[in-house]
Amino acid sequence: MLYEPSIIPSNVGWIEVICGGMFSGKTEELIRRAKRAHIAGQRVVIVKPAVDNRYSDKEIVSHDESALPGLVVDTADQMVLLTGESDVICVDEAQFFDNRIIQVAKSLANDGKRVIVAGLDMDYEGNPFEPMPQLLAIAEYVTKLHAVCSESGVMAHYSQRIVENKDRMLVGESEAYEPRARHCFRPPVDKRRGKPIQPLKTEAERTRNETESQKNADSDE
Repeated sequence: MLYEPSIIPSNVGWIEVICGGMFSGKTEELIRRAKRAHIAGQRVVIVKPAVDNRYSDKEIVSHDESALPGLVVDTADQMVLLTGESDVICVDEAQFFDNRIIQVAKSLANDGKRVIVAGLDMDYEGNPFEPMPQLLAIAEYVTKLHAVCSESGVMAHYSQRIVENKDRMLVGESEAYEPRARHCFRPPVDKRRGKPIQPLKTEAERTRNETESQKNADSDE
């Protein structure tokens, strides 16, 4: 169940945390909440750490390719300078910031702002991924999302690394990680157990591809 405030009093701030493993829809949920606030006429700013440039240098992009324009920051303190006139501050991939983000989030909330933070709550070894545990502790609202295990098909909340790399912070996608359930999680590194994640296609794209394939088949005849 998605747990977020439904009644928003004026001049009162708070912290919301969206957490979970890889491919659980954290950024997608962050974007959804940001869009709802924008539709309501609130001033929304989305920020992400500079280290996360997987899809775009300037946009916040989810695995399903939903995107919104955002600000890239090197440090959590930069958020205070860049979000002064905003009502809602959305922070993506919070696990890539240092512990300074804890005080920054508290300060923004104390100033009457709604702070929405999304990030991994566990690293590739299944250990708490700082600073997320501390953010979870001080948040008024917490939503934990789950993916689907690539091996067993049940609920997954671990991020299984499938490449040989022992760096705790490894920015990657389906080439480096798989979602795994507890009984399928084999830290620190395991081989790929599921099929590579393919991009979702719209009905129009599927129809177009089928038409092109049929044309190619007819031309071969």
